[in-house]
Amino acid sequence: MEYFSTQQIGRTFVLRLDQGDMILENINELIAKEGIKDAVVISAIGTLDMCVLHMVTTTGYPAVEHFERWENKPLELSSIDGIIADSKPHLHAVVADSEKAYSGHLENGCRVLYLAEIVIMELKSMDLTRVYNDKHILKLISQK
Repeated sequence: MEYFSTQQIGRTFVLRLDQGDMILENINELIAKEGIKDAVVISAIGTLDMCVLHMVTTTGYPAVEHFERWENKPLELSSIDGIIADSKPHLHAVVADSEKAYSGHLENGCRVLYLAEIVIMELKSMDLTRVYNDKHILKLISQK
């Protein structure tokens, strides 16, 4: 185990997305516009009518991934969580239809049906990034 800490919390952003807005694309736009280097996504709720999540389908290496796609289907967005390191988000989402919930890595192509509200909290002096290990798996590190 390795961990990193800071007592310096920066800006907090509450992002309102409207019907037709794209989730990850707008998060990336906010990161670029505001110069966010390190942050955490601490809350996200809303509704979607298009969504793309990917998840692993095997326990072996290399991982086999499956991309689940929904188009023109009403989904509740229950959560987005994750870390923005070196201005690159690694986010997971939980969405649900009327029968069950789904979870996976958030991809481009998730579109707001009615509304979405996302809270992002900046972390100062963390100097986080991700590097590949010897198995080509991304590993979160601090460059401090």
